[in-house]
Parts: sequence; structure tokens; C-alpha cells
Amino acid sequence: MPTVSDYYHRLESRIGYRIVLGGTRHFGYYKEGTLWPFPIHDALQRMEERLYLTLGLKDSSLVLDAGTGNGDVAIFMAKKGLKVKAIDLLDMHVGWARNNVRRMHLGDRIEVSTGNYEKLNFDDDTFDGVYTMETLVHAGEPRQAMKEFYRVLKPGGVVTHVEYEHDMDSDPVGRKALRRINMYAHMPAFEQFSVDTIGKMLQGVGFQDVEVQDLSNNVAPMMRFFFLLAYIPYLIIKLFGLESYFVNVMAGVELWRHGDHVRFLMVKARKPLRKRPNSG
Repeated sequence: MPTVSDYYHRLESRIGYRIVLGGTRHFGYYKEGTLWPFPIHDALQRMEERLYLTLGLKDSSLVLDAGTGNGDVAIFMAKKGLKVKAIDLLDMHVGWARNNVRRMHLGDRIEVSTGNYEKLNFDDDTFDGVYTMETLVHAGEPRQAMKEFYRVLKPGGVVTHVEYEHDMDSDPVGRKALRRINMYAHMPAFEQFSVDTIGKMLQGVGFQDVEVQDLSNNVAPMMRFFFLLAYIPYLIIKLFGLESYFVNVMAGVELWRHGDHVRFLMVKARKPLRKRPNSG
């Protein structure tokens, strides 16, 4: 099975993210009913703004960016007044993020390091907030990652996950396509994230006050754009059996085709003031 490193080092991923999203690795936010997806950069920042507002943290609060990619979200949070410790599993991403932080002169507010959010190298009760921006889907053990987020959060701290869920079990064709996408893009957690799973997992490790925002309609303009961009290459790739080499093209088409069975969510929860996580 391909690893997350394989996915992000693949030429298709590196070129696609750079050309289409300027290196950023998440969807943009649009007003419902929007058709025209441009300018994309503005939509990306609107999603980051939405995350910032959902976290609801005070100025100078310390937040963990779990899976920082090129550091764009961490940079946005720092410009809003938060202090950020950003981690990523891949040395390639850590290098890019550090360069971007240095370029923006934010080294006093952002610290970037290599890290695995299923085994965090931080003390208990360290952070005021934790977030993932479309990165928890890559976790092999998402429940373990959530337990680690719980551990490093201060009592009363908040976690916010911007991630996907699905109900593909009611769509056998879509389920088969999703399984292949999850394998080649190394998204084992997305394989597990059927409807309401993220909120239930958070509650299961001890979080409370779970709030779920369904932003599926707000990312639809970008998903439609990806579908249109990918459709002709998709036909050629399918003809020659090259799906494993072009997973982003496959995802752009298949997730739009079966979009009624995919939800794009922003899920927030809070660590209680004293209660410890469940041991199960």
C-alpha cells in the first residue's frame, strides 16, 4: 500500500498542488450557490478564516497545526495573532514550511518541526487549540491521534478538524472508487470516516460540546472545477489503466460524480476542564 510520503512525493501531487493551489493543500470556501471558483487564493483564505473563527481562541493563544504542509494555514493563524507550533510527518513539507515562515518574517510566532500526530512530542496540557486541515484523513489510527490531541490540550482547550466523511456504503460503485482513491492517496482514516464518525470518535476519547458544520455546498465550486479540469485526462488514464499514478485526477472526477455521498465538515470539540480521556 502506498504511504503518505509516496503520495505527496508523487510528481502529479507536487505539480498539481503547486499549479492549481499555489502549494496549499486544502479546499476553498465559497458562498452557497457560487459557480465561478476564481480567484482561488481568496477562497483558500476564506476557509482559513472560517477555521480561525471556529477555533475562537484569544490573541497569543498557542495552537498546534497538525499536518502543516507548506505552512500556509499556520501563517494565516500567526497573522491573526496566534502562536503556532506546526508539525508535519514529511521532511519535504517541514522544509517548505520553514522557508515560507522565514519569508513572511514570522519566526517569532511559528515553530515548525517534524512530527507524527499519533505520537506527539509535547507535554500534557500544552495547547489552547489544535486543528487539522484535511490531514487527519491520512492517519492510520485517527482515534489514537485524537487521544494525543486530547492529551496535549489544556483543560477547556478546543480541537477543530476540517475533514471528510462519506456514506458510500449505499453507493457500491462509488464505494469501490473511494476505496481505490483512499489506497493510492493513503487516506486510511477517510476509509473509516462514515457519517458521524468524527464526532463520535471525539466523544469517545473524552471530548465534549461537539459541533459539526457541513460545508459541502461551500466547497462545491472548487470540486466542480477539479472535475472539469480532470475529466479529459481521466478518460485517457482509465483507457491505459494508469489510475495508480494519477490519483488526484481520479479523485477530482469520482468525488464529484459521487458527491452526494461525501460530506465536507468542520468539526469542533472541547476538552473538559477536569475529566480525563476514556482508556478504551
